[in-house]
Amino acid sequence: MIEVKGLTKRYGEITAIDDVCFSLEKGEILGLLGPNGAGKTTTMRILSGFMPPSRGTATVAGYDVLKEPLEVKRRVGYMPEHPPLYNEMMVSSYLDFVARIKGVPRNRRKNSFARVVEQCGLPQVTSRLVGNISKGFRQRVGLAQALIHDPEVLILDEPTIGLDPGQIIEIRELIKALGEEHTIILSSHVLPEVTMICKRVVIINEGKVVVVDSYENLSARLRKSERIAIKLTKPNEQVISRLKALTGVKEVFADEGNANCFIIESEIKSEIGEELAKTIVSEGWGLQEMKLLSLSLEDIYLRLITGEKELLS
Repeated sequence: MIEVKGLTKRYGEITAIDDVCFSLEKGEILGLLGPNGAGKTTTMRILSGFMPPSRGTATVAGYDVLKEPLEVKRRVGYMPEHPPLYNEMMVSSYLDFVARIKGVPRNRRKNSFARVVEQCGLPQVTSRLVGNISKGFRQRVGLAQALIHDPEVLILDEPTIGLDPGQIIEIRELIKALGEEHTIILSSHVLPEVTMICKRVVIINEGKVVVVDSYENLSARLRKSERIAIKLTKPNEQVISRLKALTGVKEVFADEGNANCFIIESEIKSEIGEELAKTIVSEGWGLQEMKLLSLSLEDIYLRLITGEKELLS
């Protein structure tokens, strides 16, 4: 659906992105991550046909963004960080205006309007001025304008910025639902949000792609050891020393916040789970919970943009 090869954008002596490469399959939701100024927005603007690249190629639904920009724009819905809303217009008038400039045929505009109003949860605000609705509804209107022409691809730049926790959850669920019918590129600084929505992530730093992979694969590749969390109902003073004696165990830590919880650190691929469970049962400590701990996306992100890319090799 999207193929990016060697994409580069220069502004005079400044290189915003340099040799960016990644691909995106139909129906996939991809997270685009990186610090401010890394080149995320530049990449999304090129893919949406907003600006041309200096070098490299990018195709969207089989169309080249440089050679066939109008065809690309027909197939892309773009929601920039600050949606292009007109405060003095009613929501209904604004969406009708967007439908017309995006070339939605007259006989389809009514159905297109009804569709995006339903998708984005806007029935109660269609007759209100854009300038008089809440930030959450403004973001929903921003999504609606990106969807009005029923594009195959959605490019969303910080869609939850400035929203309260409740509104973030609402927009997150909306994006997940949209992912069932659209291919989506999502940029966000809310990393737990990316973990819950995106199948894969592209991390960009200083204009260059650092890594492209799934969160699960990145966590496994960057871990230096396995970490298992256990919760016991009847632990005693022998727990730590007894578990440390198991083959493959490197260290055992008591959870400072809960006297019944422990963290076991073991060698990679040591597969100590079965032996660990047997030991707990035989000692009568009462196994209440056991789970494998993964690196958070925040941990992965910080490691990769602070120079630990070599850990992936």
